[in-house]
Amino acid sequence: MADKRSILLVEDEENLHESLRLNLELEGYEVTGVFDGLAAIKAIQQEYFDLLILDIMLPEMDGLAVMETIRIQNNQVPILILSARNNSADRVLGLKKGADDYLTKPFDLEELLLRVQKLIEKNKRLQDKDNVGDVYAFGDNRVDFAAQEAVTGKGERIQLSKKEAMLLKLLFENKNEVVTREKILQTVWGYNVYPTTRTIDNFILNFRKYFESDSRNPRYFHSVRGVGYKYTEL
Repeated sequence: MADKRSILLVEDEENLHESLRLNLELEGYEVTGVFDGLAAIKAIQQEYFDLLILDIMLPEMDGLAVMETIRIQNNQVPILILSARNNSADRVLGLKKGADDYLTKPFDLEELLLRVQKLIEKNKRLQDKDNVGDVYAFGDNRVDFAAQEAVTGKGERIQLSKKEAMLLKLLFENKNEVVTREKILQTVWGYNVYPTTRTIDNFILNFRKYFESDSRNPRYFHSVRGVGYKYTEL
């Protein structure tokens, strides 16, 4: 696939882990593998993933606790549960805790690959649903993404850097929703490049200077402590 989708695989059974990783990579996915719950939390906090494949029975922290932690942090990464527990109560509990799909062991490899594909495609459609195009206007401000420039409500013309334009577009496309730091890192800076939170904060401060009538009491651009950033349009 031209645009590689990334998967975090959390499975402590070594043979199954390696088999799944190999087959997912053969399908063209970029796979990061960890073997316990705490390592899964750390990976999720450091990088954006298109899908999490999560075993329930894990050392350090079980899969349900991992999932609860992820959802509390407002991270909406799709989660596919793998579990040896196959009764309906366990399935319901997994879905209640935040799973998007639930597959019991032993499972058919083709079925797993199909479910992975469906979850990733669904997530991509949701992310693409509000594409703002080349020009976006809000209040008396106007942003031209093709030209990488903006005209503010005061009539000032501002040349935007590529990353400023990318971050603005990401925020606009998720208006009124918090965009996590991990999602910003993946979209604007790319995989495995981690600027500090202060770097993103400085971008938000610049946007307030450009577009807010009162930068100390912002109407449009907000930081949500410990979670991410939000563009608000009423």
